[in-house]
Amino acid sequence: MSVHHLDQLLLVCSLVLLVAVAAVRISSRSGLPSLLVYLAIGVLMGQDGIGDIHFNNAQLTQVIGYAALVVILAEGGLGTKWQEIRPALPAAATLALAGVAVSVGVTAAAAHYLVGLEWRQALIIGAVVSSTDAAAVFSVLRRIPLPARVTGTLEAESGFNDAPVVILVVAFSTAGPVEHWYVLVGEIALELAIGAAVGLTVGWLGAWGLRHVALPASGLYPIAVMAIAVTAYAEGALAHGSGFLAVYLASMVLGNARLPHWPATRGFAEGLGWIAQIGMFVLLGLLVTPHELGDDVVPALLIGLGLTMVARPLSVVLSLTPFRVPWPEQALMSWAGLRGAVPIILATIPMVNGVEGSRRIFNIVFVLVVVYTLVQGPTLPWLARALRLGDGTEAADLGIESAPLERLRGHLLSVAVPEGSRMHGVEVHELRMPAGAAVTLVVREGKSFVPLPTTVLRHGDELLVVATDPVRDAAERRLRAVARGGKLAGWLGMNGANPR
Repeated sequence: MSVHHLDQLLLVCSLVLLVAVAAVRISSRSGLPSLLVYLAIGVLMGQDGIGDIHFNNAQLTQVIGYAALVVILAEGGLGTKWQEIRPALPAAATLALAGVAVSVGVTAAAAHYLVGLEWRQALIIGAVVSSTDAAAVFSVLRRIPLPARVTGTLEAESGFNDAPVVILVVAFSTAGPVEHWYVLVGEIALELAIGAAVGLTVGWLGAWGLRHVALPASGLYPIAVMAIAVTAYAEGALAHGSGFLAVYLASMVLGNARLPHWPATRGFAEGLGWIAQIGMFVLLGLLVTPHELGDDVVPALLIGLGLTMVARPLSVVLSLTPFRVPWPEQALMSWAGLRGAVPIILATIPMVNGVEGSRRIFNIVFVLVVVYTLVQGPTLPWLARALRLGDGTEAADLGIESAPLERLRGHLLSVAVPEGSRMHGVEVHELRMPAGAAVTLVVREGKSFVPLPTTVLRHGDELLVVATDPVRDAAERRLRAVARGGKLAGWLGMNGANPR
């Protein structure tokens, strides 16, 4: 590649990114997941579009797609709140394992008996479309606060079910007879166990290191966090485990470790996640040949009908009923099984392995994801309201950024009071901070002042809190408790710190 070609490539990529960023606005107003917009950009740039770019390298698409998935799973893990996911963890794990098995079986049966695909192709499609995408779900539900059990279950399921699905697709796409089911189950269990062990270990070691080593620049923390997450994936995969589960768990450990400069790290990870999604879906759109999709529309609709109306609800009911999940929540989670990045990427695996009919499998999966996302996406908020699952009383979380003061053995906490926080109206002395922590500065409407004990905090305030190293965690817990419970947090059992 010459410098001239590089200049052209940079121009095209920057324009694509700008169009994609602008399209997010359209996506957010219409209620459609942004993945459809990115796919459309890729299709328009392809051989049947105005760009007339001929691209058919499935192996390159798979490699880039895997790399993008690592970044997307890392960003998702960093944003997963342990306090929300912990109560829903058993149900989510059951849904991600037993639920996937039910979904694969029912969907494969629909593909075989309704469409006439042979069993290997049917099983591949059943496995490919059994993975859900939390990014697609929450992109249309972000304006509706839902019960923590619903969000926790959906988020954990999407993070966990990628791993077994990848293993199944690779097994079904391998030449030769498919192994006995008990051998396949054993391999899945072993790979998940290795991936979980690697992810938790790398995440814990990475969090410990970042909390005990003061880096010279705040911009190094986001880079270090993402490097640790990618390390977890690589080590898990090289150890013949599930790298996807490893990166998700390592990122979740890092995301709940109260690392320094956390808001900056989250912003950096979100930016990388957006770039990964845009690049991945544009590339997938380029790989599609629209004029070849006509014959696969009806099969995709039939398979999607079996998946959406039978397989997904049945997997939810069988997985969540033993945990006594209410029927309205089960109904919402049945309809919220949106498909996004993973199915289309996984559909390239049989293409790379030379499975007979793999191009048709890719086309069916592509049509299925697009059509049913168009149907389910805009109707999810309506269904949540109809089931009365929106909870408008839930307070917004508090944004706290920590900068270590290594020489002073302390921390400077930057606290943002968002709309909806019950810290609004609380006087400074009513925060009842632990001994060794104090509010030293308040920034309000662009002006800074040293607060008095009777200063009343408001929405939009930014506080600077200095805390000694031993009470840093207690101070943060106390601030979050007041943000959720107001000045009465101590009497409501939400204290989280020892007031002086």
